[in-house]
Amino acid sequence: MLDPKTVLIFFSTSILLALSPGPDNLFVMTQAAQQGRKAGLLVTLGLCTGLLFHTTAVTFGLAALFKASAVAFTILKFSGAGYLLYLAWQAFRAGTVTGATAAVDQLKSGVLYRRGIIMNITNPKVSIFFLAFLPQFADPAKGSLPTQILLLGGIFIIATIVIFGAISLLAGVFGEYFRKSAFAQKLLNRAAAAIFAGLALKLALAQR
Repeated sequence: MLDPKTVLIFFSTSILLALSPGPDNLFVMTQAAQQGRKAGLLVTLGLCTGLLFHTTAVTFGLAALFKASAVAFTILKFSGAGYLLYLAWQAFRAGTVTGATAAVDQLKSGVLYRRGIIMNITNPKVSIFFLAFLPQFADPAKGSLPTQILLLGGIFIIATIVIFGAISLLAGVFGEYFRKSAFAQKLLNRAAAAIFAGLALKLALAQR
């Protein structure tokens, strides 16, 4: 089983990685600024659900497929890039609603949660990163390796929730000022579209 020192080092490293600028925290920031704190938190939960998929993929060897197979890697990354372009188009066409931030209804909550899942699962580089990162902190002498990998994935998810949750709250507060003005909100929507398109391009150009 994992010892406390390993857990502390791994958690600290995970916090730093979550703070590092990347597509996931940029995605959360954009959604929270555009639609409010709750939207950012829902997307964060979706992203973390996707991390469960990647943790399981590493544990049972599926992540090695994305590293070894150019076809599997390409199919998954272009699926993700296509979805991000779809989100960019939606943001570009989004209307404006001035006034206080509207509550996110149940249907919208499901949509935002699924956005996070799809965004994370369709990025094969996350699986490859986990494949390289998680086993470094596992030790066969300390018990079952699959169990240790699952525990490490869970700790990484906790670190992600802490950091991305904070990003959601801060970006949501910042976005409230923009949503009070139709013109500013339009600029925010255009900026979100540009960010999503940029993330799509980055993912499409990603190499194994």
